[in-house]
Amino acid sequence: WALYTDSPLRAFENELGVQEPVGFWDPLGFTADGDEAAFKRRRSVELKHGRVCMAAAMGYITPEYYKFPGYLSPSLGLKFSDVPNGLAALSKVPSLGWVQIVFFAGVIEGAF
Repeated sequence: WALYTDSPLRAFENELGVQEPVGFWDPLGFTADGDEAAFKRRRSVELKHGRVCMAAAMGYITPEYYKFPGYLSPSLGLKFSDVPNGLAALSKVPSLGWVQIVFFAGVIEGAF
């Protein structure tokens, strides 16, 4: 490998995270063409997905220990403490609440 200098993977040997003895590791060959723009896009998308996963994990764990005081839907008399944890909450949150959540996520996604 040390003598094979014509590989397009050599374009990424000096990137952050490349370590000996493996070097730049791409088992599926996503970077075989050596396109730097595609590499940087994949790296930024990987970071974004990691952050979304961390937020989702916290969103799943936090309700086990803390629930907001007050009402989720005052018109329906639904309190935050009445909403179960996990996937069971899908059927308890009113549909307009889901619309608000999706709208907010879209605004955040569009702004950043």
